[in-house]
Amino acid sequence: MADGHPMYLWWNGERRRWEDATVHVTDLGWSTVGAVFEGIRAYWNDEDGELYVFRLQEHMERLARSMKLVRLPLEYSVDALIGEIIGLLQANETREDTYIRPLAYAGNTSGKRFAQLGNEAELLINTHPMPSHLLTGLTQTAKISSWRRISDTVMPPRIKNLSNYRNGQLAGQEARLDGYDTAFLINDQGKVAEAPGACVMLVRDGKLITPDATSSILESITRDALMTLAREVLEIEVVERQVDRTELYLADEVFTCGTAAEITPIVSVDKYDIGAGEPGPITRGLEQAFHDALRGKEERFSHWRTPVGISVAVPA
Repeated sequence: MADGHPMYLWWNGERRRWEDATVHVTDLGWSTVGAVFEGIRAYWNDEDGELYVFRLQEHMERLARSMKLVRLPLEYSVDALIGEIIGLLQANETREDTYIRPLAYAGNTSGKRFAQLGNEAELLINTHPMPSHLLTGLTQTAKISSWRRISDTVMPPRIKNLSNYRNGQLAGQEARLDGYDTAFLINDQGKVAEAPGACVMLVRDGKLITPDATSSILESITRDALMTLAREVLEIEVVERQVDRTELYLADEVFTCGTAAEITPIVSVDKYDIGAGEPGPITRGLEQAFHDALRGKEERFSHWRTPVGISVAVPA
């Protein structure tokens, strides 16, 4: 770590020193309107002396799908990009919980009109520290936002298009100005979609319930993992379906989930206490199971983890 940032990033086929990765100011603007990205986390296991990247293969496959949908050409194979990410983490000698962000955007856009973009793609991969908040006791309050979630007829909510996040940003800003920590967005069908940058799960009568993939949600890799853990570790029923707003008020437990959110318990929605107003037993059980899977403490889910081999020397 040099001056608060990693020594290297990866940009357009080359590992570069942080300070050497610059663009001209006139390239800003239309280049990122159609940009897509991945949020990936790597978790440090001090006992193993190893860094584990969570579901790296699935994240890079989703990046490829996102690029296809926004018509950005991908010149690298998924396997090649996985190798570059591992090499970047090794070169930076990363020994802490870390966020990894591949970002694909339109290149050579200066002076061009927005509708002409998409023929050239540039790809950046950078990393920065991001400590986990699992098992720390973090909780949040939420409100139902006045902003509606984008629909599949407006923009593609199932992919990580950078522009989609303006929708959640507006909802998050509104929530914080109103005294809440986060928000839930309703879709154009009047059903619960997701939170800003996170999916929604609730517990009622011992079942884990979550809005289905056609409810204007991101096709979340973390959400998929938690449904698997609920079935295989907690041995509870998982239901994917449309969810009404008032179901949140009457739920026994509510939490958000995602790469950044991990599992974040919600203790009230629109000032309705959720259950006893504290994280419930299923949320806590999932949090522990997720933590163990991420850190390399649960062998059943070793296929979700890519070890970096941080002790391997990699030339710059």
